[in-house]
Amino acid sequence: MRRRIEGGKRGSFTLRGSNFFRRPKEGKLNEVAWNADKKLLEWEHRALYGAAAKSLRTVRAGKAMRQLYGVAFHDLYHAGQIRLLRRLMER
Repeated sequence: MRRRIEGGKRGSFTLRGSNFFRRPKEGKLNEVAWNADKKLLEWEHRALYGAAAKSLRTVRAGKAMRQLYGVAFHDLYHAGQIRLLRRLMER
């Protein structure tokens, strides 16, 4: 979504792949790799927030807003999955 807002080139995301990224990398199942992935996610969220804030001040704001709602709902879906997994682990 950020790439679309900013007009970036296709395939410019930090990780190679399309839609799905092999995580963790083979042989890298450790805290360092996990923390690096969390840091990347946080950076990408901040970058998207900045791009969205700029975009919403333009005439294309309506189209961007619909797509940003989609991103937000996608994140909420995954948050629900995480909550469900935590509950199941408590049992």
